[in-house]
Amino acid sequence: MPEAFVLFKTEPSCEREVYLALTNHSNVAEVHALYGEFDMLIRVSADSAKTLTSMLMGEFRQIKGVRETQTLIAVEN
Repeated sequence: MPEAFVLFKTEPSCEREVYLALTNHSNVAEVHALYGEFDMLIRVSADSAKTLTSMLMGEFRQIKGVRETQTLIAVEN
């Protein structure tokens, strides 16, 4: 099962809305608020690489208040 960690930068004052949208997503296993360059870190998994890509490109980046993302795809052992 493909898994990724995604770092989020949000628009000012949109952190809460983005956090709530991510916590309500069925494929998101963890959401963490951060201090520093990025505002949030999530761990997400999907049934396939294609589904994961679709979520990353078509869903997460479309959440209102998301300014930028950086994705780290986990390597399966």
